[in-house]
Amino acid sequence: MIRGSKDEFLGLCRQFPPRPIGSARQLRRTQAVVNRLLDKAPRLSRPEREYLHVLGTLIHEYEERTTPLQPLDPVDLLRELMQERGLRQKDLLPVFQTESIASAVLHGKRQLHKKHIQALARFFRISSAAFLAEPAAASEAA
Repeated sequence: MIRGSKDEFLGLCRQFPPRPIGSARQLRRTQAVVNRLLDKAPRLSRPEREYLHVLGTLIHEYEERTTPLQPLDPVDLLRELMQERGLRQKDLLPVFQTESIASAVLHGKRQLHKKHIQALARFFRISSAAFLAEPAAASEAA
């Protein structure tokens, strides 16, 4: 980093020192600084972009720590995995043997059986435990 860039970055840090975020109030203050910088985009200097990256990382870390992950319904997980890998229903024939079974599972008309879960785990190379979450409708009714 050249001298002027370093001075500009340090100036930004003096105005609002980047620190780990520990509360919703600190999160709001950090987001306000980020929003002010984003209002200048795309005319941000390199030090401003680097400072924005640091603040964005701090926000991301806070959200990762404080936002609980909700388990996916097994069929929703299956749909996500298919979309992520660009797969279609017919690509699941090694798991379900017929497209009609795959269709019934994907449309919620048929439940995943133990043999399907084991085959899906092998097919996608993930733990079978990922497919053992309770369906959303059942857990909400409980």
